[in-house]
Order: sequence, then structure tokens, then C-alpha cells
Amino acid sequence: MALWATSCSSSEKLFLASSAATRRRMGSRRRDLVHVGMTDQAETETISIAYKEGDRERPKWADETPFSRLVEALISFKPFYSLLKLGARQVLISTAERNNIPWREMTKEILESDVYKELNTIQNTSLQYPDYYLSPFHAYDEGNLSWLAAAEAEVATMSMTRRAIPSAPSNEEATQEMRGNWVQAIKQHHMKHSGNVTIQNIVDIGCSVGVSTRFLADEFPSAKVTGLDLSPYFLSVAQYKEKKRPPRKNPIRWIHAAGENTGLPSKSFDLVSFSYVFHECPERAIIALVNEAFRLLRPGGTLAITDQAPKSKILQELSPALFTLMKSTEPFLNEYYLTDLEERLREAGFVNMKTLLTDPRHMTMTATVPHQHV
Repeated sequence: MALWATSCSSSEKLFLASSAATRRRMGSRRRDLVHVGMTDQAETETISIAYKEGDRERPKWADETPFSRLVEALISFKPFYSLLKLGARQVLISTAERNNIPWREMTKEILESDVYKELNTIQNTSLQYPDYYLSPFHAYDEGNLSWLAAAEAEVATMSMTRRAIPSAPSNEEATQEMRGNWVQAIKQHHMKHSGNVTIQNIVDIGCSVGVSTRFLADEFPSAKVTGLDLSPYFLSVAQYKEKKRPPRKNPIRWIHAAGENTGLPSKSFDLVSFSYVFHECPERAIIALVNEAFRLLRPGGTLAITDQAPKSKILQELSPALFTLMKSTEPFLNEYYLTDLEERLREAGFVNMKTLLTDPRHMTMTATVPHQHV
């Protein structure tokens, strides 16, 4: 593929920064970049960055090994789990504070705001939650169904971004690298495989508090964007924060629904996005989400999944302490790593699957609905 530099080893993938503007912001990191050249699209000069893959298909700690089973047994022991939960939370907070991310201040601002008024306009009170969604997530006993989880979601995302790209000169530049590479991978895939289908309608499934949704709306300003999530608390924060910014030509629509059964019309979207969703799901939910995405997309439409990268060298080399902490707050992490995601997409009917490391810890997988799909 023309976007890759053939001089790189097979254990490295080259990924795209978002624009010439990103290039200027990242100028201080030029020694880490491999310049591949310019595309023929206006304002889309691209830079490729080499992110190293590990030697395995997935981390050893995610395999069914005696050590992995020992870790699972330790996590299932409630007193030890409580300590792990606190430790995992502290890792994120410490990362935030070391990088001048005001965790406590941002959380307090949300919790002391009028965000609670949004709930009545968002919540679908008849929605039945899937059983897996009622599990504790991310050190919250109520999982994603709490105001504290919603208030901390964006600052936790910022902390996660800094852990993924610690060498970035600033928090803004780390975000631009992570999100910019993700969006650019989507654009390049769609340009190559859509048959000139314009992205006019986007749904961001599992949108959380709308960080990825707003990024998509900014990158595709002429598109109508929908953010869909199972948590009415997350959606309330998303809607509250969106109301604080200048009005868009096409306002974002927020929907409280299950991603496996959205209730949205078939063949009504050109892009379906999942950002950091699948690692929180058992395989049966992943399969259902993929099938629903296929139903929602028009022929030539693009599916984009960004999530933890099983082939990431960094994730494969995590210390036992860190991966035990991570697994303690992600109940379905092993299922995610053991799922053959490209095969699940193929079974659903997708074609042109492509997986790229878009930062040191995360991959973006893109795929297409066949043009002859009826």
C-alpha cells in the first residue's frame, strides 16, 4: 500500500497523522517520524509514524495459560479485587496529575453542574440492559450506570491518551496524534473502498460522553452525526457539554439504546464507528454489534473499530502488576483478546478488512459493506 514505507521491518506498522496542521504541532518529534509523502487531497498531507508490534498475535497474559488462570482466580477473590480496583483507579489519576490533567477539578465541575437536567430528555426508561453491561467496569461498582463514572469519563480518556502516547509534548498533541491517526485511517479506507460514497450519515455506537462523537462531527462537518450509548448518564454529560459549545450546522443527535439493537433504519449510515467499546464486551456481544453495524450501513459504507491492539509491543510486554490491574477493571478483556475480530467481520459480510496500529497501544480496524449488498 502506498501509505506504508517499505523500508520498515515486518514488526512495524506505519500510521497516519491527521493533517499538515498535526505535522506542525508534532515538529519537535520529527526524529520519530517517517515522512512518506503527500496525498493528492487538499489539506491532507500525511505523516507516517512507526509503532512497533510485538512478536505474538496477542499478549501472553491473555492466553489460556496457568498464569492467566491464576490472575483470574486472584481477581475473583473479593478482598484482593477491591485492592486491585483502587490501584487501577489510582494509576489513571496519577497519570492525569503528572501530566497537568485536572482530574478532580473536571470531575467536580460536572458533578456540581446542571447536567442532571439532561437525563429526562435522554433516558429511555423502557430500555432493558444486556446482562454483561451490569457488570462492574473501570473500578465503579455500578459500571457505566453512575454519575461518577460519567463525570470522570472524559478526564479518564485524557489520562488513557497520555499513557498511550507519553512522549507527546502536550496533552493536546497526544490527543491529536491518537484521534488524528484514527480519523485519517477511516478517511483513507473510505476513499479507497467506498466507490465515491460520500460520508453523509455517521453513527458512533458506544459513544460514552461524546469525545469520539464530537471529533467525528468536527472532521465531517457536513455529515449528520448520531451518538448512541447504553448509559443515560454518559449521554447526559455528552449532551450537556455539547450545549456549551457553539451550535453546529448539523447538531449531534444523542440516543439511549443498545448497540446490538439500535432501532435505527437499515442502510441509513455511511460510517459506523466503535471507539474503545469491544474490549468491554463478551464475544457474543461483539458479534451482535458487528451484525448490527452491517445492517445499518449502506452499500460501500465503512465500519471503523478502534480499541486495544493485541499485537501492540507495549501491551504484550506489560508487567504482571500492570496487566493484573488492567484485567481487574475489564471483566471481558480475555474474551476480547481471544476473539478473531477480522473473522467475525467476515462472517457478518464485511470485505476489505484492514488493521493498523494507530498509536502504540491501540489499533484501528476498518471494513466495507460490499457494493452489491442488497
